[in-house]
Amino acid sequence: MENKWFLSMIRDEFRGGKINLEKTHKLLEKLDIQCNYVHVKSIFKDNDRLKQGRITIEEFRSIYRIIAHREEIVEIFNTYSGNQKFLVEKNLLQFLIQEQYILDMSQNVAFEIIQKYEPIEEVKRAHRMSFEGFIRYMGSSECLIFKPDCGRVYQDMTQPLNDYFISSSHNTYLISDQLLGPSDLWGYVSALVKGCRCLEIDCWDGSQNEPVVYHGYTLTSKLLFKTVIQAIHKYAFLTSDYPVVLSLENHCSPSQQEVMADTLQSVFGDALLSDMLDDFPDKLPSPEVLKFKVLVRNKKIGTLRETHERKGSNKHGQVEEFEEIYQDEIKGSETLIGSEDNPGKEDEIISVAGLPLFKKRKVKVALALSDLVIYTKAEKFRSFQHSRLYQQFNESNSIGETEARKLLKLRAHEFVLHTRRFITRIYPKATRTDSSNFNPQEFWNIGCQMVALNFQTPGLPMDLQNGKFLDNGGSGYILKPHFLRDIKTQFNPNKPPNQSDPVTLTIRLISGIQLPPSNHSSSNKADVLVILELFGVPNDQTKQQTRVIKRNAFSPRWNETFTFIIQVPELALMRFVVESQGLITGNEFLGQYTLPVLSMNKGYRRVPLFSRMGESLEPASLFIYVWYVR
Repeated sequence: MENKWFLSMIRDEFRGGKINLEKTHKLLEKLDIQCNYVHVKSIFKDNDRLKQGRITIEEFRSIYRIIAHREEIVEIFNTYSGNQKFLVEKNLLQFLIQEQYILDMSQNVAFEIIQKYEPIEEVKRAHRMSFEGFIRYMGSSECLIFKPDCGRVYQDMTQPLNDYFISSSHNTYLISDQLLGPSDLWGYVSALVKGCRCLEIDCWDGSQNEPVVYHGYTLTSKLLFKTVIQAIHKYAFLTSDYPVVLSLENHCSPSQQEVMADTLQSVFGDALLSDMLDDFPDKLPSPEVLKFKVLVRNKKIGTLRETHERKGSNKHGQVEEFEEIYQDEIKGSETLIGSEDNPGKEDEIISVAGLPLFKKRKVKVALALSDLVIYTKAEKFRSFQHSRLYQQFNESNSIGETEARKLLKLRAHEFVLHTRRFITRIYPKATRTDSSNFNPQEFWNIGCQMVALNFQTPGLPMDLQNGKFLDNGGSGYILKPHFLRDIKTQFNPNKPPNQSDPVTLTIRLISGIQLPPSNHSSSNKADVLVILELFGVPNDQTKQQTRVIKRNAFSPRWNETFTFIIQVPELALMRFVVESQGLITGNEFLGQYTLPVLSMNKGYRRVPLFSRMGESLEPASLFIYVWYVR
């Protein structure tokens, strides 16, 4: 029956005789078999017996079987079919329950899977599944490692904003380095498309009273503020309905601040939050209440009540000057230009026994812009004690990574208590002129809501960022674990938890599927290995790796089992990295996939791979078996 079906699907293509490589590739896709052209080309070459660049129908069948009929899938199919040619509904149901851990099962589900994936009509009508149907099911999105439930918004979105991790970017307008690179609207568009919810806009006085966006005191190119806001307006809610925060790094004169305020109001209209919500007098509203809203984060004059009373009045020309306290990060004696603690200034930093140095400066803020700041007022962080006594619920802090790391090492528990109450934004240190990133995990571990990364820079930190925010439907908001929200929390990421509920995670890495070949190979070869990296609290950080399979990127088989005991699974991410072993130049990165541990499906699963730039490498993937207990 399978033979008859197969011939009926391909016979017409061979009516004119043999077919070439391009037609072979198209025919495989017509049969719903995803394949990488490089691998097809290599297998075609091996099976073209006469070496004429054209193959017979029998040679095509051989190529099809090599690509589609993977041994590890045949073994699973034979186990549940009892070495018969078909799975009856009862067998399929048994497989789904025992191996795929799909517990809310009925005979109906097996029927639906057969209807969806079985390509042979007679088999489908008999309520059975052939091996052809089984391989199509196993290669489908239903067998991916990422839980489908986590691919939609499933978390409670009615808690205050400070209870969420918020996808955040740094210097969003840059698309390469911090000193010479171009500023580009694509920085904002691509960040929003990736679900980013907090964008940074560096604003400076431009000619003809038009504010501009660029990295001050550098040779980066300039964008009009108005154009940036129009681009944000267009893409703000394309990926997520939840609020967007515009973090203004404001260096403009009061007159151009008024232009900024007018632009924000005219472009965003009612979407711009410019007044308190009645139901939230002393706590932050929730992402749910703020759906489709844009919030401005900037310096603010006076209280929310005073802002409310001024609503509708003419604020043109009204400027307030106030004395601002700021603090430099101490790093011996060096000069930082345009750091976020001290925007646009050049300061000689003098070490005073390693203590923070507080300074004062006068800042002028146009009332029109100030009054657009409601729940995200930017306030300089001084100390945890000062925040406990004086910080208001609508005030948020930006802390540089160096200072934040010191606080994390010395006062982790106090840091957790601080982020429980106040939105805290962490940004890269000024010396990262190449737009490199820090590891965001250490700051998520203490509950920092806005861990701002350079989205334009690929690598491990952005892999973690993308992996973490896959969760909750890619909405850019993830509810923090209970121990980072609890008023009585004793959580300290640097110490083993008192009441741990650990997860024992077991992963059997079975095989690789059409992995990207090495750049050093002229065909489809690579000396492949897989690294399994666990990120989380310091005690959970670990990595393990497979042996190397030589000269095989098409179908390497490992069958190796790895076990991880995870003390704080709520914060843990698993990163699968595929490399080609290089003895002289070091290993070559081939692909990776990162996801939260608690978003992992159990059973036989496919791990899709992504390039360094975050692009899908389908059909390249890993085939694994996942099992965990708690």
